Amino acid sequence: VYGSSVSTQSTGSSGINAEYGEYFQHYYITNNLRMLKYLLLPFLLLPLLLLPPTLTLFLVFLSLLFLGFYLRLQCISQRINSPTIAFFHPYCNAGGGGERVLWQCVLSVVDRFPRATVHIYTGDVEATPEQIIANAENCFGLKLPSGNVQFIYLKSRFLVEAKCYPIFTLLGQSLGSMILGMEAMWKLQPAYFVDSMGYAFTYLLADLVGCDVISYVHYPTISTDMLGKVAAREASYNNASTVARNPLLSFVKLIYYKIFARMYSVMGAKSKLVFVNSSWTKGHIDDIWQVPDRTTLLYPPCNTEKFLQISGARSQRIVSVAQFRPEKDHRLQIESFAKFVEKTGRRDVKLSLVGGVRNQGDKDRVESLKELSETLKVEDIVEFKVSVPYSDLYNILSDSVIGLHTMWNEHFGIGVVEFMAAGIIPIAHNSGGPKLDIVVPGSGFLASTAEQYSDHMIRVLDMSEEELEEIRRRGREHVMETFSDETFRTIFIEKCVNELDMDLRWIEEFGGEEGDGDSLEEHD
Repeated sequence: VYGSSVSTQSTGSSGINAEYGEYFQHYYITNNLRMLKYLLLPFLLLPLLLLPPTLTLFLVFLSLLFLGFYLRLQCISQRINSPTIAFFHPYCNAGGGGERVLWQCVLSVVDRFPRATVHIYTGDVEATPEQIIANAENCFGLKLPSGNVQFIYLKSRFLVEAKCYPIFTLLGQSLGSMILGMEAMWKLQPAYFVDSMGYAFTYLLADLVGCDVISYVHYPTISTDMLGKVAAREASYNNASTVARNPLLSFVKLIYYKIFARMYSVMGAKSKLVFVNSSWTKGHIDDIWQVPDRTTLLYPPCNTEKFLQISGARSQRIVSVAQFRPEKDHRLQIESFAKFVEKTGRRDVKLSLVGGVRNQGDKDRVESLKELSETLKVEDIVEFKVSVPYSDLYNILSDSVIGLHTMWNEHFGIGVVEFMAAGIIPIAHNSGGPKLDIVVPGSGFLASTAEQYSDHMIRVLDMSEEELEEIRRRGREHVMETFSDETFRTIFIEKCVNELDMDLRWIEEFGGEEGDGDSLEEHD
């Protein structure tokens, strides 16, 4: 590791210095290889168990890839010393709240080090760098430093798709992320590896090749709440009703979850700096990873400045802003709205579902939601706005009275913050971040069932303009005091600089200099 630095010292002959350099290099690589041998062993033995054939084949394949990575380590001659930072964000073109976090982190790095190059690992192979940048600017209303960004395209992203693993989904996706992480490390070994999506099983690989791991956790892969639902045999989006009804299957799944939680804890502990996006997330990460001294609560950046300027008359519109993912529970929104229509007979109120799609599964989900609205006879007053540009989103929010949020134990709930900033009355799920951090008394409402949601809709739409303005005032005050892009960028980069000595490694090359305006580059 210290071969080059030792050989530059004038404390002895060049032969002795070379021997010291070789010794340190051999010591570092040998220890990592010995660790990797022990890691390989369980993956080679697991297929011997009576596992489903598809999972067995997958584990054998993973073992072979680990063997290839083992050989790769033997070729490493020195640890990374260049001031390189890379963000692991396989879905950087999705346009959701997680992507806003990514781009604000990029801005914070470039603001501090104007000539730095930020690398982004992405699986969006169908999109050019220019298209990704343009989409982010359209979605979030940001001006991004395109000349400072390089994209590293990953071709194995499909391995983290849930559809590949009908059973043992968490384990399958996590092991798949390790293969994706190996591809990333093969193409670039940065000094700082920032996981901004929550793929904790990549941390081990990044740590093995000498990266300082930084993580921003939106939602723990597994939580004590998930364990509780399985133990209570309660059906949910991640606990099928067939499993919940069967005592034996529930017992097996509970054991599986506990083992996985332990693995998740080991991987998470590899992170040298951990950011979490809400009090709820911090509680679970502190409980599972057990690194509270390295964990910082950092609310995600919220686009509030422009939304705070919204005023004027609004139509009778209820809006939802969330990616069309299963955990967002759009079904509950449509069912709640249908119950509202049933109770009041009102058809002058419209429900607008706004959100992005990541893959074919999300597109299929949109179609099934359209079918549900037809079944409940509200298809004429429910509209779907898929992957709309920022300007359209702004116009929709400017015209809405109520904002719906229905995800159980949402890690944070950036959409709820944007509702409040835009003067929209939020009706959010009574759990997670919205309950603990966002919807303070007098700024909105909380609900859990379709009955409760529909009752709150009736209550809000029956309010006078004075009552609505009072709720808007309280909500906007809370947003301005607590959430902002500038606060996020400042805390993120300051923690990185202070905890990981970024200034010491970067200041000579990048600090205080103007950007060079290089064009976008891509690594294939």
